[in-house]
This record gives sequence, structure tokens and C-alpha cells, in this order.
Amino acid sequence: MSGFFTSGHAVDLILLIMALEAGWLLATRRMTPYALLLVFGPGVCILLAARAAMVGADWPWIALALAASFPLHLLDLRRRLNRPAP
Repeated sequence: MSGFFTSGHAVDLILLIMALEAGWLLATRRMTPYALLLVFGPGVCILLAARAAMVGADWPWIALALAASFPLHLLDLRRRLNRPAP
């Protein structure tokens, strides 16, 4: 079981589930592609950083993935705060 995590396959499974959820949200038109990117993007970046750390990638790859999640998170916050109240 530890090989499942050290190989990064655990993160691959989570990313697959997220991709299926994103596809379902797009297919049912519950979210626009832009909103979908902002909602899922930071999590995907963090998961990619975790996967890189699990497989022993060099630190710049991990840092790059973590740094990429921050602006997406800020854009998502701005989008959520600018929505009109129901």
C-alpha cells in the first residue's frame, strides 16, 4: 500500500475523480469553463505539487506548482466576492 502513495498513483486517482466531476459539471452546464478553472485550478496545482513531492521531484517543480495555485485562488476569491447575493 505504501507503494501506491510513493508512486504518486494516489494523487492520480484523486485527479481522475476531479476530472470526472469537472466533466459532469460542464456537461450539466452548472458551471462555465472559466469558473471551473478557478474552482478546480488551485486544488489541481496543489495536488500536482504533492505528487511531485511524493515521487521525489526537484524542489523547483514543487514550488512552481504551489506558486501557480496562488493567483488562481485569488481570482476565484475575487469572482466569488463580486457575485450578487441571492
